[in-house]
Amino acid sequence: MEELSIFAFLSKCLCNGSRNINEQVLRTRRMRRKRAKVKKAFLAFCGVMAANSLQRSVWMWRRSQEWWECDVNGFTETQFFENFRMSKATFDYLCQRLSSRFLRQDTQFRRPISVRKRVGVGVYWLATGISYRTFIKLPQGDALQEVLQGFQKRCGFPQCAGAIDGTHIPIIAPEENHVDYFNRKGWHSVLLQGVVDHQFCFTNIYVGWPGSVHDARVLRNSCVFAMAERGELFPPAMEINGVQVPIMLLVDPAYPMRSWLLKGYTDTGNLTAQQRYFNERHSKARVTVECAYGRLKGRWRCLGKRLDVDISTVPTIISACCTLHNVCERHGEAYEGPARAILQDNRIAEGGAQDAAEPTRVREALTEFF
Repeated sequence: MEELSIFAFLSKCLCNGSRNINEQVLRTRRMRRKRAKVKKAFLAFCGVMAANSLQRSVWMWRRSQEWWECDVNGFTETQFFENFRMSKATFDYLCQRLSSRFLRQDTQFRRPISVRKRVGVGVYWLATGISYRTFIKLPQGDALQEVLQGFQKRCGFPQCAGAIDGTHIPIIAPEENHVDYFNRKGWHSVLLQGVVDHQFCFTNIYVGWPGSVHDARVLRNSCVFAMAERGELFPPAMEINGVQVPIMLLVDPAYPMRSWLLKGYTDTGNLTAQQRYFNERHSKARVTVECAYGRLKGRWRCLGKRLDVDISTVPTIISACCTLHNVCERHGEAYEGPARAILQDNRIAEGGAQDAAEPTRVREALTEFF
């Protein structure tokens, strides 16, 4: 009886196994027939699209070795802007500024690549997929006064030399220490910290920290922080309502308070009308940095998707995009996309409970001034 029960069990298992195999074969056949139908429908769709393409003026641009000579040189102004995110006049200006660096001499072996083509290849890749200090630098002298007057006129905020914030630039996961680059939003990135003036131009950038690092920590390790703490960032303060108000940068709640670093009042539901009005003025001036990031990523699309380059090259690419952003903004290039960046969510400040008394007095003085 025991042997019969064992054989019965084995027989049942074999029958079930055979049934499962047969069912799997049937499923495979059905799936193959379904794939064949899908393939047939796709080929028919391609045939229709090919027929319709005959009515189009351009189906695709040729990508041959003569791309620059045959295609780009024949671009209209609109086509040039679509491919390079700037007008021909601005491109010519950029080539002129970079000619001393990119110009090469003819040799007996070959002719060098022209400056325009070298610049064009680099700009084309950045727009579709470097002399940076000349175009990105903190304002001084007359340039600083122009920025101060710009924020005063645009936002009614005195002693403002810019707004500072950080943004995440998506990257592919590095082979080493990839966990450090995994940010709180759930993807790998590096941080770009930027100071922006009233014209949405970058006056200082600091790029390369892993995405998991807090914005306040990036700031504390930057040259802007070191210079400001030594009192070397901006000229002396001016008096407002009996308080020495220094030239300052505006920040969001993620950053600490300093005499040169000003954030708004924390809204706990008990703010006075004057404090709420101060926050409105502060937000109107500070949002320039978020608008600049929106315009930067909208203009240079390679920053809107994962940069598929080695991590050591990422800071150079981001710096180049910021430089080209400034060139385009200062030449009044049109911008395609939303005028304002999406506001980042409020973040808890790192060390925010240690606000110094002097910055608080500065903020109160400005509140009374408004």
